[in-house]
Amino acid sequence: MPRGLRGMNTAASLLAAILALTTAAACSGTEEMSGTDGALKVVTTVSPITSLVENVGGNRIDLEGIIPEGTNSHTFSPAPSVARVMSEADLIVLNGLFLEEPSLDMARANKKDGAVILALGDRAISRDQWVFDFSFRESGGRPNPHLWTSPVLALRYAELIRDELAALDGANSGYYNENYAKLKTRIEDLDSRIADAVRTIPPENRKLLTYHDSFPFFGPRYGLEIIGAVQPSDFTEPSAREVARLIDQIRETKVPAIFGSEVFPSPVMEQIAREGGALFVDQLRDDDLPGSHGDNHHSYMGMMLSNVDVMVTALGGRADAMHGFDPGLVFEGESRAKYPE
Repeated sequence: MPRGLRGMNTAASLLAAILALTTAAACSGTEEMSGTDGALKVVTTVSPITSLVENVGGNRIDLEGIIPEGTNSHTFSPAPSVARVMSEADLIVLNGLFLEEPSLDMARANKKDGAVILALGDRAISRDQWVFDFSFRESGGRPNPHLWTSPVLALRYAELIRDELAALDGANSGYYNENYAKLKTRIEDLDSRIADAVRTIPPENRKLLTYHDSFPFFGPRYGLEIIGAVQPSDFTEPSAREVARLIDQIRETKVPAIFGSEVFPSPVMEQIAREGGALFVDQLRDDDLPGSHGDNHHSYMGMMLSNVDVMVTALGGRADAMHGFDPGLVFEGESRAKYPE
């Protein structure tokens, strides 16, 4: 082969090699920016929010929760390794309303350019709709953040999630809209069934005294009066004076049951219930889903189904209206969500 042609071939080979390396680097960068197959990488905090995102995003997103179930989300501080997870996310979804401040700080410090932080509670209600109560005092300036225990507000969360996913991934907007529409139908059915179940509780028993103040929007929605919470605003155990006051309150209101939580165990509640003459039920959930991921009831809707069954039965009503409700995923195919252990 003539020397000139050999030189041209060598130059062409070098150019091809450079192009191949450039293409590989570009592809590698794309994989780092998104999840598998170019899917959006979404990071969430508490499991009820993870479940709502899972239902709307379906199997078109790579989803990872960071707050383990059974953990106090008010005091949770993410491990340094979570910073890497957040740095790879296209969308970080939190509750907001001061619930997960260490997680929010980490998200702000580590998110990549173009990534979105969505604080659902901050956008779901306005400041004049904030609720202050027994554990979340107005003097502290931080409202009760547990909006999701009201199905209508959980649906608002789902709407905000759908809008953000569609904005970031327009190619799959139709899929996200379809999943949202199915979830909307399911949650509206859940809302109606809860109302029917609560109506079976004798009117004089429609009172909630819980350990943690987790139902500020749920109670008023269904005509349940929230008469107190055992846990003080600083998340410690109640003082002897507060315990005595709660015992007197139970005696005066004649509430048949008071409710503890699997996430916030409190031995003092047994004493309060016993001396007040009420049944102590420690099975309510606010951010701990029933079962394990993959179980049909391991979902936001499964959590609410369990709560209503526990509440209504203990307060003297019947939960028949909840029978036959499907709390499972609304989309077909295998989920790509990861729930932390």
